[in-house]
Amino acid sequence: MRASQRARGEDVALVDSLLSADERRRSSGVRFDELRAEQKGLGKLIGKASGDEKAELLKRASQLAADVKAADAERDAADAETQELLQRLGNLVHPDVPVGGEEDFVTLETHGTHRDFAAEGFEPRDHLELGQLLGAIDVERGAKVSGSRFYFLTGVGALLELALVNAAIAQATAAGFTPMLTPALVRPQSMAGTGFLGQAAQDVYHLDKDDLYLVGTSEVPLAAYHMDEIIDADRLPLRYAGFSPCFRREAGSHGKDTRGIFRVHQFDKVEMFSYVLPEDSQAEHQRLLEWEKQWLTSLELPFRVIDVASADLGSSASRKYDCEAWIPTQGKYRELTSTSDCTEFQSRRLSIRVREDKKVRPLATLNGTLCAVPRTIVAILENHQQADGSVRVPEVLRPYLGGREVLEPVAK
Repeated sequence: MRASQRARGEDVALVDSLLSADERRRSSGVRFDELRAEQKGLGKLIGKASGDEKAELLKRASQLAADVKAADAERDAADAETQELLQRLGNLVHPDVPVGGEEDFVTLETHGTHRDFAAEGFEPRDHLELGQLLGAIDVERGAKVSGSRFYFLTGVGALLELALVNAAIAQATAAGFTPMLTPALVRPQSMAGTGFLGQAAQDVYHLDKDDLYLVGTSEVPLAAYHMDEIIDADRLPLRYAGFSPCFRREAGSHGKDTRGIFRVHQFDKVEMFSYVLPEDSQAEHQRLLEWEKQWLTSLELPFRVIDVASADLGSSASRKYDCEAWIPTQGKYRELTSTSDCTEFQSRRLSIRVREDKKVRPLATLNGTLCAVPRTIVAILENHQQADGSVRVPEVLRPYLGGREVLEPVAK
């Protein structure tokens, strides 16, 4: 665990503080049990004693009552400290994860080819210019109504979102996922249990009056769906595909991706989520990645798969793969989907267990973005644009757009 913390760039001393607090919790618990046992034994003796002996026993009983109360408080304090430190500890990093920061990822695969717009005789427009030509994106009124990093999807933009969501849910359903429409507001234990109140807390919206959190991903309600439950092993794997609005403060992103709808405060997303036996989590992780690759391939997008470095994993992931699509006007790959193996990290915190051969133990949870709508729209518009400002519709989306093959610019 110390090596894992070091790889994450997190505080290694936290492990020793946790061990120390846990030792105090154990020893104070033993002390409490000893005092309680003595207190019970003394009670029996008092009933049989008389005179000076009884007076002495009563005096000892009074002192024991104070000692028991103090030991109980010490045990509770040590337990609370242990739990607080445990909540701050990230998941154990998989040994094959590349060590380092955001730029230290390893590229595993590359799919598709970049279009040569110069050879086609025109300069590519960015997604915002295309969205305005198509009457699909309105960021000016989004800012007027809600502030920066908000937007309206209008006309074919709104239809394109609905097409993406329906196509993504159709793929997930065909793969055996149960479609879910999830709450956008969750209680603190749901948010903390999934690991989003640690290092990610700065990006979370909190409603103080109600003590509820707006989710940044439907991973949160999907993980908490079976909170405090024991699941029979023969029901696994359980796979859900959640659709929900997502809210992120984007703290620390000042000046980044300020143009258009790539990095926004509110967006819709289709998320895959799996519950499996711990020994099956790595195989399930590969399956989630394959479903993401299938999705991006069906959208006819050039993309690459990266093995995310240790310091960029987030607290709950043991290992994470990102699929990054090529964005022509930026001249680089940008994250569109991500899949994480959270092993037993979330299930322990949420008290989700599996019953197998009369034994009960934690299970493993995994998540995978199938379609984060705004970023996918960005990639589709830029990669499938044509010289006149129109955009070719990938075949997989055409049935959900009334058979439309091209999105045409609209009159001003």
